Amino acid sequence: MKFYTIGFTRKSAERFFGLLRESGAKRVVDIRRRNTSGLAGFAKKDDLAWFLRELCGMDYIHLPRLSPTDELLDAYRKKQITWDEYVPIFNNLIERRLIRAAIPREIIADSCLLCSEPTADRCHRRLVAEHLQRHWGDVEIVHLV
Repeated sequence: MKFYTIGFTRKSAERFFGLLRESGAKRVVDIRRRNTSGLAGFAKKDDLAWFLRELCGMDYIHLPRLSPTDELLDAYRKKQITWDEYVPIFNNLIERRLIRAAIPREIIADSCLLCSEPTADRCHRRLVAEHLQRHWGDVEIVHLV
């Protein structure tokens, strides 16, 4: 199984949709908790679904179950906890949510996990992808940048 990850910030719409189109992914799985903010620009939920369908021929799914809690995200953004502290808390959260069993493999296969961070190194999308890779085995993850 192969799936991708991407963040929309610090990318032009041309770059963002070009990367998605070139990837060959069939759908975008939005794993943001908040996906309707006006600050999201072209990646705002309803606009994004339209752009994906019209520009890339891709489906759009929102799975907030794969996002951090508001409290965890706020603590990290407000620098109340470090990334090194965030990682085990988030990993424990997705372990308790049993995402590896609750999310059908067919939804993730040939999909692209979407979040806002420009790169995957300090983003929960990488942690979700690595969690699924550990539990599902034979998974190739490609981070689109």
